[in-house]
Amino acid sequence: MRYFLDFSYRGTDFHGSQTQPNAITVQQTLEQALATIMRSSIPLTFAGRTDAGVHARQMVTHFDWTEQLPANLVHRLNSLLPDSIAVRSIQPVTNEAHARFDAIARTYRYYITSAKQPFATLIRTRVAPGLDFEAMNQAAQLLLGRQDFASFCRLHTDVKTTICTVTEAYWTVENDTDAYFTITADRFLRNMVRAVVGTLFEVGRHQLTLSQFAEVIQAQNRTAAGHSADAKGLFLEQITYPETIFINNKKS
Repeated sequence: MRYFLDFSYRGTDFHGSQTQPNAITVQQTLEQALATIMRSSIPLTFAGRTDAGVHARQMVTHFDWTEQLPANLVHRLNSLLPDSIAVRSIQPVTNEAHARFDAIARTYRYYITSAKQPFATLIRTRVAPGLDFEAMNQAAQLLLGRQDFASFCRLHTDVKTTICTVTEAYWTVENDTDAYFTITADRFLRNMVRAVVGTLFEVGRHQLTLSQFAEVIQAQNRTAAGHSADAKGLFLEQITYPETIFINNKKS
């Protein structure tokens, strides 16, 4: 049977989500904990990848297991895993369900602060005060719809297409010092959100006009966009799936 494992992690402690040589990653850590309990190597397929330092309030991975799952598996995994990873649920799905390809939407948020906050340094990016959020929200509206986001894609990746459909993109001002950017799409390119945020910063500092931001999108060239924003402010917030792939809606 196939299972979806729903979990969250603090990316500060890892060199990205997916396994890579000579580096501690989320996938490696989670697979080791599963192997210890299940007494078998169990490969995990993630819904996507996050770069070093990026966090996930929700990440989903799937795995196959032919026998009955051990009792209290979620609790046992959390007992083995470091504080930076927390498993929330394990849910049976149809045998064809795929954590990556069946996701119909993903939502990211990017958190910033203009204040010196010792306890927020791991999860918010500090920026200079005075950003023009009204202009940034006007620019963010230009991201909506189905279009080519090559200007915000890391160079030399092996993706077949750089076309994505963005359904929401906006800034929320929390108080005098804190704010966050929300963006939802059917798919995201490598480094896309951080490149978008970095370019929106330029709009907020009045270094780019709205028409120039539109030209950045139309250029379909990474060199046209701004620098990527720091990883630590970025969270994968939510992944949405069709209800039809879940079995009995039961969680372990």
